[in-house]
Amino acid sequence: MSQINKAACVGGGVIGGAWVARFALAGIDVKIFDPHPEAERIIGEVMANAERAYGMLTMAPLPPKGKVTFCKSLEEAVQDADWIQESVPERLELKRGVITQIDAAAKPDALIGSSTSGLMPTDLQRDMKHPERLFVAHPYNPVYLLPLAELVGGEKTSKATLEAAKAKLAPIGMKGVIIKKEIEAFVGDRLLEAVWREGLWLIKDDICDTETLDDVIRYSFGMRWAQMGMFETYRIAGGEAGMRHFLAQFGPCLSWPWTKLTDVVDLNDELVNKIADQSDAQSGARGIRELERIRDQNLVGIMHALKAGDDGKGWGSGKLLAEFEEHLWAKAGKAKVEVSASEPLRLIDTKVNAAWVDYNGHMTEHRYLQLFGDTSDALLRLIGVDFAYVEAGHSYYTVETHIRHLGEGKLGQALYTTLQLLSSDGKRLHFFTRIHDAASGDVIATAEQMMVHVNSKAGKSVEAPAEVLAKIKPIADAHAKLATPDGAGRSVGQKRA
Repeated sequence: MSQINKAACVGGGVIGGAWVARFALAGIDVKIFDPHPEAERIIGEVMANAERAYGMLTMAPLPPKGKVTFCKSLEEAVQDADWIQESVPERLELKRGVITQIDAAAKPDALIGSSTSGLMPTDLQRDMKHPERLFVAHPYNPVYLLPLAELVGGEKTSKATLEAAKAKLAPIGMKGVIIKKEIEAFVGDRLLEAVWREGLWLIKDDICDTETLDDVIRYSFGMRWAQMGMFETYRIAGGEAGMRHFLAQFGPCLSWPWTKLTDVVDLNDELVNKIADQSDAQSGARGIRELERIRDQNLVGIMHALKAGDDGKGWGSGKLLAEFEEHLWAKAGKAKVEVSASEPLRLIDTKVNAAWVDYNGHMTEHRYLQLFGDTSDALLRLIGVDFAYVEAGHSYYTVETHIRHLGEGKLGQALYTTLQLLSSDGKRLHFFTRIHDAASGDVIATAEQMMVHVNSKAGKSVEAPAEVLAKIKPIADAHAKLATPDGAGRSVGQKRA
């Protein structure tokens, strides 16, 4: 199976809680074991931030949130899971003991990943009966947004386990990269450790303060690394001659005495206090949850920017986000929609999350338009205008929209949308969409829209093909029997009769 059906998380701290959010928001039921007395509160706060971030991240329909269950024992948590993620504190004996417990209680075919940031998987799997299914799945914080997991096997880990783990991560929007050989700290943390160590020396020697150092990273190479990484960035720096020229030009710098990477800075009380004081001055006015929300919002913005590549496929994490959304839309397109002569199509069910509201706690205007857009996209998928259709060079473009705001969508409110096809011909679709309060059925907004079928490569309107028109016809025939909706055909400012 290339998907995770049931997950278990052992340890629910910063990393473990974010794994819970990643699984649950992908529609996977998660069982948790964490003896910490405030585990439920901590994970609940992480989930709230994750849901807010996902509300900003994608307009694709997420699956129903997976059920999150807190268990009283490790055995109860892992017994029926097919992916178990261990995220207990970074101490070898503790982790080894917990993993051995998991191994004894889990199903024989369950995958066991460890969130360690530096311990060797061979050391972790020493006492296991089924060591072939243990691997390091080293993520980056926040796990629910940053998509990478380094997959590292030990001496007894099977290749099939690593390939299965990589395949199972893709449907939840993660990028599993298999590291060829186990090494302390793996790849990412080795790079981070090098930059971190040099940064500590720069602070200790009063070359700069913590804020200046962070500014140097975020206003320069940090932006380049986000979309191309290190080696592809340096390939460009080599000009037309490429990487060979870059290495010839800058390679000699490696022998210059610029770096102190071979020396370890003494983190004595004086340096610790110096760094802590500068860090407090830099960002201490904000609480941890506020900083997490700011971080998440910035990461979402970067991923959205990277999603818009000139080839429509994006770069880096943006490309991965586009692929994840395509998976979500395809999944949503398989849902059965009833076509009836007694009522409009019900197409979208959702809830107003924290990312959709303004300072008044009400939905912002562009979120209404987003819901109307999601609904029209659902109609297009219903008639066969999906990603493959669009990539082939044809689509429907919206040419007119009239929105009425009749009520307020509020934080946490459950909503659904309905769509009534008013008329259609070979090129046009004219329809009326309502946003309803799910509890009362009351309409809080409507949109009347016109879409035109186009050849996007030629840049002109054309007749839709027969197979699309054939799928439109039963909807048009059924909806022809419905009463004209209140508000259809109205112009802006026109009063109700």
